[in-house]
Amino acid sequence: MVERQIRRRGITDPRILAAMEEVPRHRFVDDRLQDRAYDDGPLPIGEGQTISQPYIVARMAELAEIGPDDRVLDVGTGSGYAAAVYSRLARQVTSIEIRPELAETARARLADLGYDNVTVITGGLEAVADSPPFDAILAAAAAPRVPPALEELLAEGGRLVMPVGSSFQQHLWTVRRRGTELERRRHEAVAFVPLVV
Repeated sequence: MVERQIRRRGITDPRILAAMEEVPRHRFVDDRLQDRAYDDGPLPIGEGQTISQPYIVARMAELAEIGPDDRVLDVGTGSGYAAAVYSRLARQVTSIEIRPELAETARARLADLGYDNVTVITGGLEAVADSPPFDAILAAAAAPRVPPALEELLAEGGRLVMPVGSSFQQHLWTVRRRGTELERRRHEAVAFVPLVV
C-alpha cells in the first residue's frame, strides 16, 4: 500500500511513510471489509461515514507539516485511523467526533492498539473551544468554507488542512497562521463527507 499508493504519488517524507507503514489499517475497518482494508479508496464505517483513502491521510499529514512536538486536532475521528497515523507524527492528538457511537468505538480501538497519545472527545468544535491552540488541525469532512472557529484554534505558525467546497466540487485547502494574518492556499480536488459541527 505505502509503496504503490503513497510513495509513487510523491509523498516522500520518511516520517509519514513510516507512520503509514506502522498503523494497521485493517484494524480500523469492519470485519466484512477486511479483504479491502488496504484498497486505494475510502471504505464505509457506518452512520454514513467513511475511512479515508490512505493517500489522502498521508497527503493531509504532509500539508499539515506535523512535527514531533506538535499538538494536533483531528476533526472527525470516524474509525480513528487518521488519528492513529497523526499520533505517530505528533506529541499529542485530540480527536473530536460528533457521533457518539463512532467516538466510543474509535476510543476503544485506539486504546486497545496502544495509541496512548490520542484523546477522543465526543462532540463538535465547542468541545475544544477552550483548549490551548493547536499546531496542526486536520478536518476529515468538507464545508463550504473554513469555519472561523477552527481558524481561531490555530497556534502561531499553525497549519490547518481541510476539504472546502460543495458536495459536487471540493479541494483541499491549507490555512497557516502568521501573527494576525491567515495565509490560505488551494490544493488538489477531493471528495469528503460534509462537516457537521
